[in-house]
Amino acid sequence: MCKIGFENRIANCSRRTGYPNNPTSMRIRVIISISLLVLSVQCTRRNDTSAPLQAVSDAVLTVGAAQFERYLPALSGKSVALVVNHTSMVGETHLADTLKALGINLVRIFAPEHGFRGTADPGEHVEDSVDRRLGLPVVSLYGDNRKPKPDQIEDIDFVIFDIQDVGTRFYTYISTLHYVMEACAESDKKLIVLDRPNPNAYVDGPTLQPAFKSFVGMHPIPVVHGVTVGELAQMINGEGWLGDSAKCELEVVPVSNWSRSEFYSCPVRPSPNLPDDQSIRLYPSLCFFEGTVISVGRGTQTPFQVIGNPLLKDMPYRFTPVSIEGMMKNPPFENEVCYGIDLRNATVERRLNLQYVIDMYNAYPDKKNFFTGYFNTLAGNEILRTQIEEGASEETIRESWQPGLQRYMEMREKYLMYP
Repeated sequence: MCKIGFENRIANCSRRTGYPNNPTSMRIRVIISISLLVLSVQCTRRNDTSAPLQAVSDAVLTVGAAQFERYLPALSGKSVALVVNHTSMVGETHLADTLKALGINLVRIFAPEHGFRGTADPGEHVEDSVDRRLGLPVVSLYGDNRKPKPDQIEDIDFVIFDIQDVGTRFYTYISTLHYVMEACAESDKKLIVLDRPNPNAYVDGPTLQPAFKSFVGMHPIPVVHGVTVGELAQMINGEGWLGDSAKCELEVVPVSNWSRSEFYSCPVRPSPNLPDDQSIRLYPSLCFFEGTVISVGRGTQTPFQVIGNPLLKDMPYRFTPVSIEGMMKNPPFENEVCYGIDLRNATVERRLNLQYVIDMYNAYPDKKNFFTGYFNTLAGNEILRTQIEEGASEETIRESWQPGLQRYMEMREKYLMYP
């Protein structure tokens, strides 16, 4: 929004409310004006979990970042750091731009995997930088360090976390959340989490075993954890998962008018290779392939919607990964024809579909080299690989998950904020 239009809205708000022109009332008018300017994020309600993920928008929700009246007054006159990326949008405006326009003292930005603008490749080392548009230093939490250092937050009063998650244990934004919480706890800083809906709001998959803790699995939770970032932050605090069982001073600004039974369509792609709803919904099931020789379509316009390998020539679908700037510069099997399966129009249920991995393992001619060491890291145990290699059915494997899932569901109940 242009500066003139913004000022005119404030002036109109002043005339409507009758507030006098003094500094205190001006701040109130700014808050009210910004609240009026919020473009509510759209979601679609879909309670039939077995139906195709194609729907029209028929409900409105408000993300935590859009609820300015809940957190903006506390930021006045304070020093603020943001943990944000390209998904931290309120309508058409980035949260950082909005807060800076309101005169909030933004000191620095902390950026997760893929960087502040969301353009870095998966796993790509991201350097510290200065964002030219905002004129703010950007500290990478996916480079030389993954946890804010004491001298990077000692001059901060509040840290704000606002990033769209996709509900899986191995999605690294929640690992960044963990380390930010730990840093805040150690430095006595308050963290405000601006919550967003979870597009995969169900619970499924094996629970992480402690020996397999890594940056793609930091908590003893299932692959599909079924909570929002705000709920998970409360869980991390409540279960004592931070270093030395520390507690972070935490406030969560919840989403309004959202239920976890609703289908949520992310207005911005959460990361470069999750371009749309189909990719996001298939991601929990297909990410296991990152620990195998099977391509998940990186280097195509439909990553996490097609799977294949050059040796599977009997498979019905073919695709050729190529370098794509802004998505994947060096994809696996670059410029090689891969044969596999097309899932672009597949029906996606609200459950982890392990049959994809089982079927591709059975079809691959060199089974000894199908898995890589990374598979156990993603699974969070060494049992799943053994079960697949020994020919266990999906039903048998899923049954082995149930004790862990039951314990998790009972624990999770304490932290749920949404119906």
